[in-house]
Amino acid sequence: MTTEVLEHSGLVIEETPPDAMDLPELDTFEYKYRGKEIRISLTCPEFTAICPFSDFPDFATIRIEYLPNEQCVELKSLKLYINAFRDKKIFHEHVVNRILDDFVHACDPLAVDIEGDFNVRGNIKTVIRASYRRP
Repeated sequence: MTTEVLEHSGLVIEETPPDAMDLPELDTFEYKYRGKEIRISLTCPEFTAICPFSDFPDFATIRIEYLPNEQCVELKSLKLYINAFRDKKIFHEHVVNRILDDFVHACDPLAVDIEGDFNVRGNIKTVIRASYRRP
């Protein structure tokens, strides 16, 4: 696995660079009721990635809620995509933004909200939220 090694305040950070992530593409299918607004909620309760500082696994529940435009995400491809983070060294904040960017690129939704609800680690609970609204 390719990592980018940085030092900050004496700490070594090994993060997987975005271009080395090699994540599977999100597949889509046609939403046949264009103009009829629906809200789709997806929960991925077994998300894992690797902490760039400690090399310990980070566990989270990823929640995605979106309003499709012309395409819906295909669920098997989402499962493969989410599971591909397991061996990636990435910060919580970067995970949520990466999922948001890839989801918007694949589906072009009217709107999407992504939440990463990370398990407590070192007495800190982290919840990261990011949103996109189509102009």
